[in-house]
Amino acid sequence: MARAVPAQLDAHFGVDPAMDRTQALSQAVALGDIRVAIYEDLAAVERDWRAFEPYADRTVFQSFDWLATWQRHIGARNGVQPAIVVGRDVAGPILFLLPLSVRAGGWAHELAWLGSELCDYNGPLLAPAFSARIDRAYFLALWGDITRSLQAHPRLRYDVIALEKMPELVGAQQNPMRFLGGTVNPSGAYLAHLTGEWEAFYTAKRSSATRRRDRTKRKKLREYGEIKFINPSSDSDILSSLDTLMAQKARSFARMGVGNLFAKPGHTEFYRALATDPATRHVVHVSRLDVGANAAAVNLGLIYRERYYHLLASYSDCDLSRFGPGAAHLHDLLHYAIDRGCRIFDFTIGDERYKRDWCDTELTLYDIIAPVTWRGALVAMPMLAAQRIKRWIKQTPVVWNAFSAARAFIGSLARRVRG
Repeated sequence: MARAVPAQLDAHFGVDPAMDRTQALSQAVALGDIRVAIYEDLAAVERDWRAFEPYADRTVFQSFDWLATWQRHIGARNGVQPAIVVGRDVAGPILFLLPLSVRAGGWAHELAWLGSELCDYNGPLLAPAFSARIDRAYFLALWGDITRSLQAHPRLRYDVIALEKMPELVGAQQNPMRFLGGTVNPSGAYLAHLTGEWEAFYTAKRSSATRRRDRTKRKKLREYGEIKFINPSSDSDILSSLDTLMAQKARSFARMGVGNLFAKPGHTEFYRALATDPATRHVVHVSRLDVGANAAAVNLGLIYRERYYHLLASYSDCDLSRFGPGAAHLHDLLHYAIDRGCRIFDFTIGDERYKRDWCDTELTLYDIIAPVTWRGALVAMPMLAAQRIKRWIKQTPVVWNAFSAARAFIGSLARRVRG
């Protein structure tokens, strides 16, 4: 197999200076028997990306529409520059697509996955033939040429690599980014494989004593009104449900002493667009558990390739919260996923205890944090130290419980001061 040859970018490297910059960047990179294009403009790669993603190995977070929506509402506001790398066979078919970006990170510019913050899993899109075609040595050669090409372009230079939340596998294939090494992410991810009918699955997962407590709590919930599992379909009802979810989560974040995700610029608009835009709403599932007139619990999930992604969930903090509306809603969601023919219920990233109660598979996620300049070293060293400390805290139950309690206490004090 031919080794990749050094990439070329920009007029300095022989590209016609009169050519449009986006066009130049997308055409100028030739790497041996694999041709690599690097796009700054999502619109320039949209057609090829959309044609590739239906048969590529990937997660739901690597769809064009998910990441374009993120860039429109969040990335563009924060000066994030897309750097989409597309590798093609000389005959034309795409072999891989890396949805990368360069973002300002205080001292330094970071090479990161596009939309990384709100993607529970990050990684490439791979053609089914990728692993048979590109081995470890060849990918490392490709990666070296790709990074040199990025650094050769003024808008895509970076000081530190910060590629986070990468799974070991992409579909059934080895994730080639793992060839680059890296460290274990502080958080794990959890899957439950769905088999049979709901009642059989539920009985297999929960003890008789637990099922009895679940029935008792559900009976208590009924004292507040009729229990209904609602799947809103109109835009207005979907947005109303999302507003309830975000309000409930904001109060939950405050109780835990953590920042409100939805207060960040563009985040509310991003989720509202996902749930109602015709390009994305077909993979989005918004649901509620209504108890009487109360929205007792709300969920935003994603459904893709027989997999239900449990993304955001909230529950009411009123009196009925004592009887587990969040747990009751989760039961209905699992039932719904089974009825929809999903084979996996993906609890996604996060080490909440309830996930361990249901899962049968734990995924290890990996990060690559590596400086390439002295500025990058100033950023990477504290990032790596914080990662090790965070993982130790989260993976040590006694320490994690104490940390969570202290964080909630500090948060309560801050609310009193503000109030």
